[in-house]
Amino acid sequence: RAKIRELRIPRLTIFRSPRHIYAQLINDIASRVIASASTLDKSIRDSIEHTGNIKAAVVVGKLIAERAKSAGVDRVAFDRSGFKYHGRVKALADAARENGLHF
Repeated sequence: RAKIRELRIPRLTIFRSPRHIYAQLINDIASRVIASASTLDKSIRDSIEHTGNIKAAVVVGKLIAERAKSAGVDRVAFDRSGFKYHGRVKALADAARENGLHF
């Protein structure tokens, strides 16, 4: 995370549990959360059947990219929080990239 702070750009951090996946866009300089999305959001909960799978991660990735764009952020550093880059983590990252985030 120290290397990410040196970049001076917001970081996209994720957390995954067996049931849900969460994404936050954090500005480390100001110590503020710019945007967040998770499978617990009401807008997502109704559109997906299961919250702990790859399809749900793709929906969260699209939503965090849209919220980042509306906040004026298009370049981020990806912080996978120690999780391996495959499965739901990879699906979220790919969906965010496809919807306009650069990292």
